[in-house]
Amino acid sequence: MEKILEVENLRVSFHTYAGEVQSVRGVSFHLNKGETLAVVGESGCGKTVTSKSLMRLIPEPPGEIKEGSKILFNGKNVLDMSEKELRELRGADISMIFQDPMTSLNPTMKVGRQIAESLIIHRGMNKSEALKEAVKMLELVGIPNPAKRARQYPHEFSGGMRQRAMIAIALACNPKILIADEPTTALDVTIQAQIMDLIADLQKKLGTAVILVTHDLGVVADVAHRIQVMYAGTIIERGTTDEIFYNPQHPYTWALLQSVPRLGTGNKAELYSLGGTPPDLIKPPVGCPFAARCEYCMDICKEAVPEVTKITDTHSVSCWLKHPYAPKVELPEALRVGGIE
Repeated sequence: MEKILEVENLRVSFHTYAGEVQSVRGVSFHLNKGETLAVVGESGCGKTVTSKSLMRLIPEPPGEIKEGSKILFNGKNVLDMSEKELRELRGADISMIFQDPMTSLNPTMKVGRQIAESLIIHRGMNKSEALKEAVKMLELVGIPNPAKRARQYPHEFSGGMRQRAMIAIALACNPKILIADEPTTALDVTIQAQIMDLIADLQKKLGTAVILVTHDLGVVADVAHRIQVMYAGTIIERGTTDEIFYNPQHPYTWALLQSVPRLGTGNKAELYSLGGTPPDLIKPPVGCPFAARCEYCMDICKEAVPEVTKITDTHSVSCWLKHPYAPKVELPEALRVGGIE
């Protein structure tokens, strides 16, 4: 498949009064045309910082994308682009749905005008053409009475409708890449499913490549083609959706999978909870970042960063348990017996 985006050795830091927070530490990945790549991990692991870096949305200062980082969009390094080139890139080529639509939408501006704004800037439409297209976009994302809704303000929309409006804004200029940053966080379960179905449906219609950022593996199961698991600013495991769900290799991935509620468990069954907290990224650990929370931790885990082990052509993991001399560790019983169902 043809690669539309390549990220090489991305390192992002934030300079604070307490010191330099190394939020993203040497992340590399690619995105193919028309596919959905999920970036999964708990809060603070660097998912959002990585996704914002792709559009150069990191405020500098206090943020800093380090030298040696590369973000190649269609072969051109985004980090070398001028402000004019970035304005053309954002919205037209790469768009983003942000976590909280209420804080991302302008409360003083009607929703139709907010969609029309990017059409006027990027597609050169006049105001009346753009407003007509805005109504079509609201209809495309499943908002009833789109002509009426286009004349309303964000506070008149429900949470699910605001998120749909954000999707309409992001897709208005038919971008090649859509970044969805926790698009279902503040929504109830049924609306979550509708929003994920909508993103998948629009992707098929428009052929857009999607980067889906989430902490919830349950959300990505039916949508993503590939998954990469992030922890403490690094990618610790990556593979196809089937490989991550049915043959996970890293103890942290096991923990994330065990945290997903399953059908068939009793109503008194206790949900799995991972103990401990992520490491302080002002002073990142010398060895494996997950060592302090890992029940299988060995001495080597605290002393050296694990090598990347290829399981298949598409599946790789950074864990000392994959070393030939490491003790053999079985997949947790909850994942062996219950799978992900």
